[in-house]
Amino acid sequence: MSIRPTAPSLAIFCKVVDNYGDIGICWRLARQLQHEHGVAVTLWVDDLASYRRICPEVDLGAEVQQVQGVTVRHWRGQDGAFAPDGIPEVVIEFFGCDLPPGYVEAMAARTPRPVWLNYEGLTAEDWVEGCHRLPSMHPRLRLTKHFYFPGFNERTGGLLHEAGLDERRRAFQQDHAAVATFLARFGVTPQELAARKVSLFCYPDAPVAHMLQTWTGGAKPTLCLVPEGVAREQVEAFLGAAAVAGAAATHGALTLRVLPFVPQPDYDLLLWACDLNFVRGEDSWVRAQWAGRPFVWHIYVQDENLHHKKLRAFLDRYAAQLPALARFMLGWNGALAIGDWNEAWQAVLNEIPHDLARAEEWRGEVLAHGDLVTKLLDFVRELGR
Repeated sequence: MSIRPTAPSLAIFCKVVDNYGDIGICWRLARQLQHEHGVAVTLWVDDLASYRRICPEVDLGAEVQQVQGVTVRHWRGQDGAFAPDGIPEVVIEFFGCDLPPGYVEAMAARTPRPVWLNYEGLTAEDWVEGCHRLPSMHPRLRLTKHFYFPGFNERTGGLLHEAGLDERRRAFQQDHAAVATFLARFGVTPQELAARKVSLFCYPDAPVAHMLQTWTGGAKPTLCLVPEGVAREQVEAFLGAAAVAGAAATHGALTLRVLPFVPQPDYDLLLWACDLNFVRGEDSWVRAQWAGRPFVWHIYVQDENLHHKKLRAFLDRYAAQLPALARFMLGWNGALAIGDWNEAWQAVLNEIPHDLARAEEWRGEVLAHGDLVTKLLDFVRELGR
């Protein structure tokens, strides 16, 4: 099989399960493939409404559309017939979503057959190193699927990281006027800029009420910026009103502002503008790792508390020398009982200089092995030889 050195055609299939995380990863992947490597990408998405919240250009009524150079198709179901000459050179299914049977049949009939990858979820667990790039033969057709695992070392597939990201981040964080102008879009006042700025993005089961109470009674002002719809009940209890974009209230040392969902580039700016970020799932978790700021990760819940094992595996790599952050993150995810949230939070604050140093060190460690898109295309070419 022959694949062009720099620009294969490629399709990504995304079923949105985690509202914004799934499409967030696929959209970043598609954009980087197209913008940096000239790949002709078709992104199949079943939930255009979730997609539109992070990319306002998306037309909810369009079956096929062009968005920032990427062809976007509305994936309406598993039915349909597909022609072999319409199949690209590379097909990526995200998190093992089932491709339409007719599409798989067309893949098998294509000459040459496409490279088929299953893009898996990110984890720091050791077992992925033995599964990354493993083949899986189709039980009936002459097709082989390979597993592709993102990861943190040279034995995995790397992390999504665009060219020039670190330079843009540093320039923004050093430009106090740019930070103030950006936050002013959400109603943040000059007085609030002096507060400790925290972004809050989590799943509904996070112990948000404990943190709001802790920040309310804090010795230093805290500004909490939370996207609309996140921790709705706890936020509305604090506000005493509906948690709609633009709503805000101050109690004690805490000012809370509800933000609209913003496009991905603006979410990066939000992470860069804050002093500490609470993030969830996979997409915002990775972006927090590039922000150069301390972060608290809320992991997606799995049966039998398997997510706690996944969390501990990451903390063993990232936070082995950050005991306060590790303890707090375990408590935030229900893996450890936090008796006194005020005390746990103060321990995190005391550790922040070490957290900042570790964030920069970690970025270098992970990127030393290359970015995900470059490594993925190298693997595709290897398979296509």
